[in-house]
Amino acid sequence: MKQSHNTFGKWAIVVFLFFLFSISNGITFAETPRIIIPSSINPVGSGARALGMGGAFISIADDATAASWNPGGLIQLETPEVSIVGTYFQREEDNTFDVSPVSSGKQDISNRNLNYLSATFPFTALNRNMIVSVNYQVLYEFSREWDLSISTTQANNTTRDADLEYDEEGIIGAIGMAYCIQATPRLSFGFTLNFWGDGIYNNGWEQSYKETGAGLINGNPYTFSNEQNEKYEFEGFNANLGFLWALNSRLSIGAVLKTPFTANINHEIDEESETGTGTIDFESDEDKELDMPKSYGIGFSYRFSDRMTGAIDVYHTEWDEYILKDDDGNEISPINNKPVDEADIDPTTQLRTGFEYLFIGSTYVVPVRSGLFYDPAPAEGSTDDYYGFSLGSGLVRGKVVCDIAYQFRFGNDVGGHLYESLDFSQDVREHTLYASLIYHF
Repeated sequence: MKQSHNTFGKWAIVVFLFFLFSISNGITFAETPRIIIPSSINPVGSGARALGMGGAFISIADDATAASWNPGGLIQLETPEVSIVGTYFQREEDNTFDVSPVSSGKQDISNRNLNYLSATFPFTALNRNMIVSVNYQVLYEFSREWDLSISTTQANNTTRDADLEYDEEGIIGAIGMAYCIQATPRLSFGFTLNFWGDGIYNNGWEQSYKETGAGLINGNPYTFSNEQNEKYEFEGFNANLGFLWALNSRLSIGAVLKTPFTANINHEIDEESETGTGTIDFESDEDKELDMPKSYGIGFSYRFSDRMTGAIDVYHTEWDEYILKDDDGNEISPINNKPVDEADIDPTTQLRTGFEYLFIGSTYVVPVRSGLFYDPAPAEGSTDDYYGFSLGSGLVRGKVVCDIAYQFRFGNDVGGHLYESLDFSQDVREHTLYASLIYHF
């Protein structure tokens, strides 16, 4: 820690003021590290076809994205192929701060990412059909920009007016190595080994806070500024285990387990705080461990005809096992930044359903897809409810498969656990476009 003024009394005043402001006014944007994932926090797979069906794909999993949904379905790929999936999203957050109404209002952001990349190769060995796949998947994206004002007044004649800029960006992705074997003509098993580390993108995210303002303490004016930059690096290893069982020519059942794992996180903080009496610079570099929870799902699909298929998935994630540990052995929930025994975080259960209809021509196929989903997010006490729908289409011609999908996800009166001291809530509207290209050799 460095001091721009070497007088102990002035340094003490600076520390006292910032301590008083943070405690009495409950400003929690930059006080303690937390992991905030603005997008859907629940683990799902990739691909325009799957997400055009609402993400009900565990029991279908018959294209190159199967390694991310259910590696037991990879055996359905009969020829070598490569695939690429891109996304574009736009998110609007209508924020409400009851403690500071001037802070309320809409914030929005848009971004684009590579979502999935893969290469698959089927082969036969020991009289069994097998397949291997190499893939890269973006699981979580961190994109948020807020620019707002905060105004609070306390009973002890303390006021605080601040302008706040908050930015968050980054991704968490995994490089996967998948394998699938056909045990019987109707039953196959597969696994994907996921290496969560730097790949196409740096695996991690950054958060920055910049706060400037003025106020009164017992009638005495003061000014302040605080700028904090945080960087997180993420690495770990886990597996997806799955099977696909075709009970008959129409009905299939699929299941997947995504194993829990402990991720290593390097957390860097660089902070500078100023008042009229001095400046404090603070730097920190700490290694932490993040326990990622296990999740599992089961899916059912039914072929009504050669042209029409329907599917339904149920997926469960044990968010009460999501725990951040520091060097001193302290354990908190990253959901609400409380000790694990006080966090009161419940698991979530997703429900997804979708349909696909094929218009089959002499040299082409045009699919039409739709889906509905319930995608709750973990929160203190009870889950935050998010819902959505999707639409999709595409073109299959020769060796090329093109797919496109639109997904709308929304939640009302959610996110209250993020900034409890400000009596916060938000309405979220998220629009996402997915585009996939698959080439068969």
